[in-house]
This record gives sequence, C-alpha cells and structure tokens, in this order.
Amino acid sequence: MGVRPPQGGDDREPETIEFGIAAVDARLRESELDFPASAETVERALGGSAIPFDASGSTVQFSEALAETDADAFDSRQDLMNELHPVFEAYRANRSASLVGQLRSLLPF
Repeated sequence: MGVRPPQGGDDREPETIEFGIAAVDARLRESELDFPASAETVERALGGSAIPFDASGSTVQFSEALAETDADAFDSRQDLMNELHPVFEAYRANRSASLVGQLRSLLPF
C-alpha cells in the first residue's frame, strides 16, 4: 500500500509513502533476487530491512515477517507477496502505533 502525505501548499508532486506489501515490492525490485528462491535466500537478500507496515511509519524487520509465513520456499515473487500479505495486514491491524490506526482496525468500514 502507499499513501500520499498531506501537501504543504507547494505545487510539487507529492511523494508516496510505501508500506506493507508495497514496501516489500520496492525492496524486491531493488534486489537481485531470482525466483524460485528458498526462504533462506530471501532472508539473506532482504532480512536486515526494516519494513514500514502502516502509514505512520511503524516498522517490522523483514526477517521477522518472513518467519511468520512458515514457508520454506517461494516459486515466484507473487508467491512471496501472497504469503507476506496476511502477515503485514495482521501487523497493521494489531500493532498500529497510532490511536486512530487502532480505532480504524476496529471499525468495519
């Protein structure tokens, strides 16, 4: 996911803040990781990265999120993303640092 930060009144195009799967995807595009890949190979490539999981910038170590997938290997980049998606959604819903984020996770809309 990505969220545009509030504009400060200037006319420049705002940058997006990438978090969750979008942040993982950006890091994967910057890496030289090839698929299929073992979880160990993926961890070596991205394990030390702190990945933001919400728009307020709360982060989790990629290696910690990867360990929660319980997968040993990934056939494709999409396979990795599909495994990580529920992990990042759970982080966003359960560990959001902001009060507003916590309230949003409780509301059905």
